[in-house]
Amino acid sequence: MGARFRISGAKGPPFWRRETDYAIDIQKDRHGEFFELRIPGKIEKEIEIDVLQKMPGERHLLLLVRKNGAQQQKDRFLCGHDERSWFVAAVPGNASTVAQAREALKPAEVRAAQERAGVPAEKGYLRKNDAFRRQGEWFFIPEPGLIVDPKRILRNEPVRRGRGKAHVLQEAYRTGGERVYVHDRHANGVLEREYKSILARGNTKPAEWKVMVRNAGVYARGAVRHPDHKTITLHCWHRVHMNTETQTRTMAKVAFLD
Repeated sequence: MGARFRISGAKGPPFWRRETDYAIDIQKDRHGEFFELRIPGKIEKEIEIDVLQKMPGERHLLLLVRKNGAQQQKDRFLCGHDERSWFVAAVPGNASTVAQAREALKPAEVRAAQERAGVPAEKGYLRKNDAFRRQGEWFFIPEPGLIVDPKRILRNEPVRRGRGKAHVLQEAYRTGGERVYVHDRHANGVLEREYKSILARGNTKPAEWKVMVRNAGVYARGAVRHPDHKTITLHCWHRVHMNTETQTRTMAKVAFLD
């Protein structure tokens, strides 16, 4: 599909990876971006890699990584190019084709919206169809009848998953969720009690943290911006849904997703 791929030993693993983990990443050198599979020497002989399906015309392929052990572990990754850059996404379930992987990455709400709108299969992966708009790993389902309190509309609000680059919503409206404190070492956020405990240990400073809301119901309207994607414009309120990567055990092995 026109991409470079490299296997290397794990060097200087970040704090979130153990010596028994492998990692798939997007790296960049003077020739541009490339896929890299990093394998610690301790498990090098346990890893097998297969391509289940490749679609060169669409610049996508489905990768299967087997890790031997007491129980053989099979992890699937959709690798490809989306608009301006390469991506790798952990795929839930047992997809064996690129099309199945794409569908598996859609949350149930998105699949239901497709069915209601009668979106044909060949248009299901388009970034814009009658059911949704998509930018990277985020789906936006129209909610034209939604009425919100103007005082609760947030401006230029970032939404992101873990350490991914933020997608910035021109207007956002939140319902529910929990208040968390986010740090480079705690990308998914911690609750206030844990936050205070971490501060008390003196490892970080309050200025290094950001207050965000986790697992909220989020609606967006207006422009949605991201450095790796074309800006999209939502002309009415849309419910925001993240793809299903977080439902996989392999999510911890994806170092770069967007």
